[in-house]
Amino acid sequence: MSSRLLIIGGAAGPALLGRFVELSGGRQARIVVIATASAVPEAAEAAHHEAFAALGAGQVEPLRLSTRAAADDERAAAALRRATGVFFTGGDQERITRVLAGTATEALLRSLVATGGLVLGGTSAGAAMMSATMIVEGDGPCVRTAPGLGFLPGVLIDQHFAQRDRMNRLLGAIARYPEQAGLGIDEDTAILTDGERFEVLGNGTVTVVDAGRLHVLPAGRTFHLAGRRPGVAQRGAVA
Repeated sequence: MSSRLLIIGGAAGPALLGRFVELSGGRQARIVVIATASAVPEAAEAAHHEAFAALGAGQVEPLRLSTRAAADDERAAAALRRATGVFFTGGDQERITRVLAGTATEALLRSLVATGGLVLGGTSAGAAMMSATMIVEGDGPCVRTAPGLGFLPGVLIDQHFAQRDRMNRLLGAIARYPEQAGLGIDEDTAILTDGERFEVLGNGTVTVVDAGRLHVLPAGRTFHLAGRRPGVAQRGAVA
């Protein structure tokens, strides 16, 4: 597969954001920031504009999608077609799905990701929405889930994993959806995936819960999603 997803567990540092800039084309990158999840989108847009610009991105622009009408507008489609990278900020993942699910923006993003037309990134809430079923809130058996956008099928993603002690939450979600692989991503940690396998990047670990097996993967390790087995990265294999 040619698609590339960079899924960050929250609190992304400059190394991970810089990797997103690199994947998007560096000084030729045209990055669109979508802060739909945020209660204060202006602040989230400004913070990510500053960060990506400082890391060498050629162009960074916000795409304000606060209503479904905006997500169906041709101006949104035009901005996405120009982009080499699209990045979803943190906040509330249900805001993303309420606004984007079933819209022209979702359909176009899905097409561009599938054909390798852009790199799709997300942090915190922007990570949670990547799975088809996303964790919304709760802990242990009381976890609440909702439909996500499903850019990475076959997994349930939880974020801020070690920092917020979310193992019980992920186990509770996987107990309800045992056919899924649970991915608990620490802060300032990411998976870079082509849809078939992922590589772990950053300063923490990714915990994989899969049919009763538990894998804790540091940076440089990989996991084959189709075969459900860990491995070691070969430089450039995913990117």
